[in-house]
Amino acid sequence: MAIDLSEEEMRKALFGAGVEPIVPKQAAATVDAPSPTPRTKNTTGNHSPSLRVTLHVSKEFEGDVDVFVHDSSSLSKLVAEQEAKSAARKKKYRYIEVVSIESTSK
Repeated sequence: MAIDLSEEEMRKALFGAGVEPIVPKQAAATVDAPSPTPRTKNTTGNHSPSLRVTLHVSKEFEGDVDVFVHDSSSLSKLVAEQEAKSAARKKKYRYIEVVSIESTSK
């Protein structure tokens, strides 16, 4: 025996009488104003990690030793050391000894 039930009767049988039938709502045609885009903060300064190379340098063999500090933007310790040594040679230092290579991050 086939019983023909409407959609509302099926919903009442499954979910009970308290459920309202679903009626598709028509959305009103509203035009939203474009929301302002959030501005990114312009930050100054170097946020990438860098290396600080400390050298003991002298212009004379076993003469007065000066401390020479060089900041390198390279991530390689070898490249940072080479940059520091070349910068010290440009300042006319002949004798160079590497003391430390440290990472500086802000």
